[in-house]
This record gives sequence, structure tokens and C-alpha cells, in this order.
Amino acid sequence: MSTALETEEHQALRAAVAALGKRYGRDYMTTVIREGSHTDELWAEAAKLGYLGVNLPEEYGGGGGGMAELSIVLEELGAAGSPLLMMIVSPAICGTVIARFGTDEQKQKWLPGLADGSLTMAFGITEPDAGSNSHRITTTARRDGTGPDADWLLTGRKVFVSGVDIADATLIVGRTEDARSGNLKPCLFIVPREAPGFGRNQIDMELHAPEKQFELVLDDVRLPADALVGDEDAGLLQLFAGLNPERIMTAAFGIGMGRFALSKAVEYARTRQVWKAPIGSHQAIAHPLATAHIDLELSRLMMQKAARLYDDGDDVGAGEAANMAKYAAGEACVKAVDQAVHTLGGNGLTREYGLASLITASRVARIAPVSREMILNYVSHQTLGLPKSY
Repeated sequence: MSTALETEEHQALRAAVAALGKRYGRDYMTTVIREGSHTDELWAEAAKLGYLGVNLPEEYGGGGGGMAELSIVLEELGAAGSPLLMMIVSPAICGTVIARFGTDEQKQKWLPGLADGSLTMAFGITEPDAGSNSHRITTTARRDGTGPDADWLLTGRKVFVSGVDIADATLIVGRTEDARSGNLKPCLFIVPREAPGFGRNQIDMELHAPEKQFELVLDDVRLPADALVGDEDAGLLQLFAGLNPERIMTAAFGIGMGRFALSKAVEYARTRQVWKAPIGSHQAIAHPLATAHIDLELSRLMMQKAARLYDDGDDVGAGEAANMAKYAAGEACVKAVDQAVHTLGGNGLTREYGLASLITASRVARIAPVSREMILNYVSHQTLGLPKSY
């Protein structure tokens, strides 16, 4: 893939991460999945090399970069067949929110560990009955007493929360009651894994990945006053400060996976011979692969735009671009994987070639963290100014 638009530093980072990914590759990932273990070795090495915290502030052990750098790391690991899904959650969402809005104490407690990989955080927003409607979130937090030092009591349920079993804490999106209006407003809370009343149940997924999915039950989980991240009155601003990086990184996840699948298909089409010439010489094979490459390249351009806007502090512009990037990457990923499997025929469904499991995995980029239909709603309302249907 062309990287001419990137700085020399970005090109060097891309090459270095690609080399790391190549040392692990798809075989490493499939072995981890088969054994039911976690990507501890790759996570630790990526952290040691400074890749996991490349977006976090230097004063807390990070690289001082932004989403432009972190998205390169995830994309290249994915292109090598070994993406780290928790990168979307731990440094991108949680690390960004704490770095931007956390107290000095919260930054000191969490950011160095998130940067060096010794601490991991999960993120819980989706609820069983709320779906994509964050305004219907029913997880509520109330003060147990009066005054700024009063504890919080958090009650509610969350679903499809990745990696809770390996995370030291989960950043939970709850709602508190506005004392003036009585309305509920979103707030973010850091909930330690072993907090009393914080229960988790693993969801039985058809998706095969090292990161497990969980349903969370919060039953009057008692949290200290300083578990609240940022300003109680700035909830939506803080929430979207984490959701835009989530979309950018999901785009990187999809682009990396699409590139991995496409590279396997191109290699196969170049060498596989059924009649007199390699099958890649036939346009019915070559053109769909070329189309997949074009779509992935276009997705990456939008992802780079979104990362640049976000890193420059343009949250509104980044919101539009991040949604578009996530949409484009999800579509490109699914199509690339589908075409790769189709190019290999029966071999595309064998374990040997490592593509069949991506049929399910590629759908993640379309569905999570927000469906393509909700992104189309966003663009039609926010960008085109069309009226809402809901």
C-alpha cells in the first residue's frame, strides 16, 4: 500500500510495527484462540517497544502522539494477521478520555500503566435494551450522602464488553441526575475489576477471538468520589472524546484485516494454476481484487483525515470523518474478506489458509461499535441536514 502521504516518522513506525506483526502473524493468533489464552506476548512486546501508548502524553510514559500513530500500529498488526482488539479500548478510548479529562491523580494512576501495557482497561457503554441509543442508557449512579466526597452507587447492566476478564478496570458509561433539572446526564466511572457487586458473565460468541465478550451486572457497586472521570456536567463532550477514537481505531482494525485477506488472495491468484495461466490473469479474479484494494485505500484516506482532525482538536470535524472512515472500512473489510475466500474456493474455508474465521470477524467492523445504518443516520442528519425519522 502507498504511504507517500505520510511523514517519514509515520512510515518508519509503519515499517517497524509491520516487522513486529510479521514475527507473530496469523498462526500466533489462531494458536492463542485455539488454546483459549490471550495475546500476552504480543501485547507485552508492543508495549515494550512503545507502540501501545504512542498516543498518550509523554509525561506519563506515552509517545506523545495521537490517533494518527495509534491507528498505524493497529492497522499494521492487523495486516500481519494479529490485530490487538484491546488497543481500541484501552489506550484509544480509556487512555484518551483520562488524558483529556481525568484528574491529576487519575492520570498518574492509570496512564503510565496503560502506556507500558502493565494496566488494561475495558469500556462499557452498550446495554441490552438501549442498543445504539445512548440516551436510553439506564445504568445510573447516585450519591450515597451529600458533599463532593460522598461515594457513588452504580447500578445497571452492560453487554458486549470486550476483555473484562483481563482488564484491571472498566470505564463505565452511567447517568447521574441533574440537581437542577432532574434530567439524567451521561457520566464516566472507573470501576475496578474486583469491586463488590460488579459481576460478569461471558457471552457465548460464534466469533473466535482472543478477546472475550461479557455481560456486566452492576448491583449497587460502591465507588469513591474520585471514580468519576472529569466534570459531572460535561458528560457528552467527554463521552464523544472517547467514541471518535473508537471509530478511528475500528476503521484501522477493518483496514488491517482487509489487507491481510487481500494479500493472501493475491498471493494465491498469482501462483494458482488450473489451466494454462495463473487464475490471477483472468479479469473475473483480478478485477474484484483490484476493487477491494481501491476500497481499502480510500478507507485509509478517510481514516487518516479523521485522525488528523481529532489530533488537531477538531472534535466536530473528527466526528463526521471518524464515522465515515468506520463505515467505509467496515464495508471494504467485509468485501475484501469475501472476495479473498471466494478467490481461494474450497481452500478459503480451510484452517490452513486462515481466512474462514475472518468471515465472522470481518462483520465486527460493520456492526461495532455502531452499525452502518446508524452512521448513515448520522451523515444524513448532521452532514446533509435531512430530518430525523426517530
